[in-house]
Order: sequence, then structure tokens, then C-alpha cells
Amino acid sequence: MTLSETSDVKANRLSSADYADNFSDIHPPLTPHEALVEADRCYFCYDAPCMTACPTSIDIPMFIRKIQAANPVGSAKTIFEENIMGGMCARVCPTETLCEEACVREIAEGKPVKIGLLQRYATDTFMEREQPHPFARAASTGKKVAVIGAGPAGLSCAHRLASLGHDVVVYEAREKAGGLNEYGIASYKTTNDFAQDEVDFILQIGGISIENGKALGRDVTLDQLTADFDAVFLGLGLPGVNALGLEGEDAAGVVDAVDFIGVLRQAEDLSQLEIGRRVVVIGGGMTAIDAAMQSKLLGAEDVTVVYRRGQEYMNASLYEQELAQTHGVVIRHWLMPSSLNVSGGVLTGITLEKTELDTGGKLVGTGELVTLDADQVFKAIGQTPDAGPLAGGSIELEKGRIRVGDGRRTSHPKVWAGGDCIAGGEDLTVVSVEDGKTAAESIHKALMA
Repeated sequence: MTLSETSDVKANRLSSADYADNFSDIHPPLTPHEALVEADRCYFCYDAPCMTACPTSIDIPMFIRKIQAANPVGSAKTIFEENIMGGMCARVCPTETLCEEACVREIAEGKPVKIGLLQRYATDTFMEREQPHPFARAASTGKKVAVIGAGPAGLSCAHRLASLGHDVVVYEAREKAGGLNEYGIASYKTTNDFAQDEVDFILQIGGISIENGKALGRDVTLDQLTADFDAVFLGLGLPGVNALGLEGEDAAGVVDAVDFIGVLRQAEDLSQLEIGRRVVVIGGGMTAIDAAMQSKLLGAEDVTVVYRRGQEYMNASLYEQELAQTHGVVIRHWLMPSSLNVSGGVLTGITLEKTELDTGGKLVGTGELVTLDADQVFKAIGQTPDAGPLAGGSIELEKGRIRVGDGRRTSHPKVWAGGDCIAGGEDLTVVSVEDGKTAAESIHKALMA
């Protein structure tokens, strides 16, 4: 019995024109005139609450003032000084809960300056004009640093180290660099292979080599690296996905949302991707919303996100939730998976239990059940670290993640870490970029002491 005989999961649900339209840039860039008009709205606050709200501390009033002065290239340089991945962050940062939420105009009139779009305008202008790299390497220090993981944290760290004169070797387990920027972000947010364009831009600094297909614990060990290099940075990310823990989880139609997004991002022909007519996504974060939105854009008719708590507890921003809902995604709260309905090894639906908070604030089931028909269920209930390559070593862990101190230094004197793999991380691209930059400055200080 094949999946197609028992479940409505298939490819080619839409016309080629619909695929192209659905996965076009969801936030069209500002025109030069629109950028000037928007820049004029900035008050250039002396205390710049927007700058304080930015994890990478970009001088936002300065870069907007340069746009206002018709100098987008100079504006981009101001951005790149603090965030070398300013182009990607302009696309994927939850600006509505960071810089734009802190904007004085948001507080006064509920309409902030469009900082994210202005940042994109500046950085895109710089990259599209094929300007020389904005930074030159310092004189060689003769020091070598290994970076594990070519995601936002690793690339940010590598770039800052290279600019300071160190030689950097990046070990990346996958075929392409970029980490979640390449494999884990919705396609409509980063169109036209922008993630790889940004990697190429970062590497223009020189002094950085990337070895793809090299995983920590499989191809290289931490002991090897600490012996061969002057310092090591770990940007391991979160490679695992939490399981539902239900019988039938291995059935056809039960899919990890992260894997789904990764496959979609690498697909050359979207029409060949199979999607169910009825899709249920379990989770309340950005991965859940991205999986749900893209299911709808691939042609799924009924897409429902179910989350065990209320809307106020969801990690996905209100903006992203509303965006999904405007595309026909239904979001249901206070429901948690109870059982998967499977026939002949193929998913047919999912049964969920209604939840509530007891008097002590603990989430409990009410015993009331709801069943949803589903051809596919996407699991998006959080990613998990893989501490295997570090097990038994001298790196202190906290709930499977790496414990770091000042400067993102670990318990090992030659090892630093940053990004999603560290304890207390916020799982945001912009935070990972800051981790990498901070660690690089700390590594440089230690190596040059």
C-alpha cells in the first residue's frame, strides 16, 4: 500500500505561476524614494532607544541619517561595523519586538520608523553595487583559530577574527555554509539565494577557509582542534528536534518541521515537493509558523497550528502569527498532542487534548479530546543540542547546552562558544551574530595578551 493510495499528499498542487508568486519576496524592498521618505521620519534621538534594543548595537540613527543624506553605501558600512550579517538580519529579525518596538514613533503614534526595511535598503544597495569589502584585514598575527559551524555565530566570529589578523578555518558539517540562514528560514524571507551571496560577501575579507562535510566528533575532535589551533569557537547550533513521544511517530506523514523547511530551501523545483491537503503543525515558535505558512503556499488547503498554551506564550511574534493567519493558517491554542491516528503505517489524523493552567500555574490536560484529520503532521516543538561530541570532556554543560562566561568563554581555556548551542541563548540570528562577534573580540584579547 503506497502513501498516495491512502493519503492526500502530492506534488504539483499549483501552477508554476502560483509557485513563483507565493515564494516571491514577502517584504518587497524600498525604492530609493521610499527610503528617503522613511528616513525623514526618524527623530535621530540622542539616547536612541532603538540602538539599545538592537542585540548587535548598530548605530541606527547614524545609518538612517546617511540614507537621508543619499549615502546608502556609507549607511551599510555603519551597519556592517557591528553586524556583518546586517543584510540577513534585515530580512529575518523580529524588528517589531526589538528596535522598532523601542522606536519613539511607535510609542507616540503606533507607527515606528521602518528600521528593518531601511537596513535592508542600505545593505542591499552596498552588495548589489559590488563595492569592495568594507573592511581590510589587520597585519597577520600568526595565530590560527578553528570555528565549528558555518552558521550566523560561526561566520560572525570568523569574520571578526579575520579582520583582526588571525587565520580561521571553519568546519561545517553540511554541504553549504550559512547554517539556519541557508537551511532553516522560510524561503519567502530570503529569496534569490541571498544566504549564499552573504556568505561570499563575508569571505571577501580573506583569511577564512571553510571545510564542508566536516562534523565535530565524526571528522574532527575537540582534542585535535585545541592541539592544532590557538583557539576554538563552537557554533554548533541545535541539530536535534524534540519528539512528540507518541506511538506512530515514525508513520508516513509525520515530519520534522526543520527538515521540511531545509528540503524546501534546497529545492530547485517547488512543484516537485509533496504536501498534504490537510496539514497540522505542532508548536508555537517561528519554525512552526514558517512550516505552516509554507505548507499553505505549496497548496495545502487546510493548515492548522496547534499550541499547548495561549497566544501570549507563543515564541513566534504577533506579527508572524498574524501574517500566517492572513494567508489562511488557523492557529488553535490550549491543545496538546494525545495520539497519532495511523492506518497501515500512514497518518490519517491527530487527536489532541484540551489544556489549561491549574491553580499553581502548571499546564494540565482537561481530558477533553479533539480529533483533526491530517495527511501530514509537522513537529516543531523545539530543537535540541547534541552534546555527544563534547561528552566526557572539559566543557561544562547546562541542560545539554554549553555554559559560557564573560566573552562567551567556556570552561576550557582555549574554547569559546556562541549561538543557539549555549545556555541561555535566545535562538535569534541577530543574537548569534553578536555572540560570534563578542567571542572573537575575547579570543583576540586572549591571544594577544
